[in-house]
Amino acid sequence: MISIVVDKLSLQSRLFRNLVKNPKFWFVLGFDTLLIVLAYYLAYAFRFESILQGHILRQFTGTLPLILGAKIPFFYIFGLYRGMWRYTSLNDIVNILAVSLLSSTVIISLLLLGNRFAGLSRSVFILDCIFTFGLITFHRVAIRFLCQKFSPGHRFLPAAGQPEKKRLLLIGTGNAAEKVLREIDENNGLPYDPIGLVDDDPKKIGFKLHGTPVLGLTEDLEEHVRRTRAQEILIATVAVDREQMRRLVTLCQRTQLPFKVLPNMGELINGQVSIKTIRDISYKDLLGREEVRLEQDKIGGYLTGKTVLITGAGGSIGSELCRQILRFSPASIILFDSSEENLYNVQMELRHEHENIKTVAILGKVQDLRLLKNVFKQHTPSVVFHTAAYKHVPLIERNPWQAVYNNIFGTQLLMEASIIHKVDRFVLVSTDKAVRPTNVMGASKRVTELLMLAYSAPHWDGNFSPAWRRIQRHADPAALPGVSQPTSHTTRFMGVRFGNVLGSSGSVIPLFKRQIERGGPVTVTHPEVTRYFMSAEEAAQLILQTGSMGEGGEIFILKMGEPIKIAQMARELIKLTGREPDKEIEIRYVGLRAGEKLYEELITEGEGIVDTHHEKIMVLCSETVIPCKILNSHLELLAQHARQLDSNGIKDILQQVVPEYLPDYSV
Repeated sequence: MISIVVDKLSLQSRLFRNLVKNPKFWFVLGFDTLLIVLAYYLAYAFRFESILQGHILRQFTGTLPLILGAKIPFFYIFGLYRGMWRYTSLNDIVNILAVSLLSSTVIISLLLLGNRFAGLSRSVFILDCIFTFGLITFHRVAIRFLCQKFSPGHRFLPAAGQPEKKRLLLIGTGNAAEKVLREIDENNGLPYDPIGLVDDDPKKIGFKLHGTPVLGLTEDLEEHVRRTRAQEILIATVAVDREQMRRLVTLCQRTQLPFKVLPNMGELINGQVSIKTIRDISYKDLLGREEVRLEQDKIGGYLTGKTVLITGAGGSIGSELCRQILRFSPASIILFDSSEENLYNVQMELRHEHENIKTVAILGKVQDLRLLKNVFKQHTPSVVFHTAAYKHVPLIERNPWQAVYNNIFGTQLLMEASIIHKVDRFVLVSTDKAVRPTNVMGASKRVTELLMLAYSAPHWDGNFSPAWRRIQRHADPAALPGVSQPTSHTTRFMGVRFGNVLGSSGSVIPLFKRQIERGGPVTVTHPEVTRYFMSAEEAAQLILQTGSMGEGGEIFILKMGEPIKIAQMARELIKLTGREPDKEIEIRYVGLRAGEKLYEELITEGEGIVDTHHEKIMVLCSETVIPCKILNSHLELLAQHARQLDSNGIKDILQQVVPEYLPDYSV
């Protein structure tokens, strides 16, 4: 306790020495002293309605030392001289008010105790408090105004050689637009000059936001652009639905001006809206930009201070999970991936941008049992997010043994390692392709869901995979509880099922972009093919939310909105590049690929879904649980066919495990 006090005194001493050496401190202190004297003088002058003279002047000069002796020390103690005055904020003004009230209270108390205000006017000291607050606040605000308005590079005092600023028209008048305008006003180096705002609310027309007028309605955007001679448009809103965003994009395209957009709230991890983050419009903006409601306390309850293992950490979902998890201050994040490049990229991003969080990179495959055993023993994760999987439907259809090894056996070994090492929560990332699958990839993911349900059963049979049993023969039986006899465990397993993620491995978006850049054609499998889409940011946030909701054995389904026609997506992507579909860029239909179907679903026949307390998450009920012993007997047969590279044999066994699977034997 004494050492803490000594450290604080030492810190205060260093701060005082630094202030004393700063000439700006003496200037501000001297000016504050003059303002305090002026405030006290004005209080007397207003009270007695005359210039001070005679006994009133003597009274003023006699009490002035008390005023200065009380106020200046209070100003210093409460940090009014430690702020950066050019950045005076509302908090600083509140602090000035508090110090003014407190110092006046102390002065009045001393006078009451000293002479009970004999011959003194009480109203003088009330007026003095008001004038002190007003003058000191004016002083601080004036410093900020002068520093901003007359610093080099500002529009009032342009820096030499500074390029001409673009005339910027903003769509939206909410918090995001306010922050953008404030940053442009404060940051002299930004190449923008805001000349107006437009909004859908007619009541806002004529008002100003940081000096920038609201010109009119968004639907009249072309007219506002012509009248203001705008050179660029910014969609300054971060929470609109799909239809609203598409309408805004269409309106911007009609003006033939370049237009940009602020990232949505999912991308802005800390909610920091900034002009520096603006970017060109992308297709994910057209999906809608509604903010995902997260139960921060519940998510933090199972992530804060914990070790989190993420498989497939370099992928689109895995890397976004890493970014989102950082908000909840985990003890460490274990990055597990088989791709050297992806793993390196996410490791460097986390290491350089979030140095305070410990990260460990593990290069390897989840089906490497000895590596899994070592990772779990060394790092003892409390939470596992399993996103690693082969997802490319046609490739897996032609190489089904890889789905067996990676998607099925890798997931099973990871689940068993979690049980043995007492992981608290295991979140399996599944797919809508597991519903009535017509391809090996979807069938393999459905098998992982069945494994998750089996390990979550209240009366789990304690049956482990042959791989764990082989290791057990050469290990201490006590080291692998439950391998040789039925047992219970404390790991809570849950699955999350959703559709396609924009920009992920195997997504059509990167393919379409490359085809558009080459001048076409853009190849679409079928005019009527539809898919569910979600951004990686939204998917990761909802995965974290489901992790807080599961008690064990649930399959959660994320509400994906309306399915999107791939052909329509291709047309919109072409339009975003400023070209005309079917005229400048051809759209060519090439037929469904191996294992593909026209429509994808999020639930299968016989499954029931119920809403949860979260508006974007549902949960499956009435799931049939297949015991691990039965599943393992099928999986041993799968392993035999996989070793023989027997595609049809693999599909036969998958159909026995997943009766609703419709295999394609022509591949």
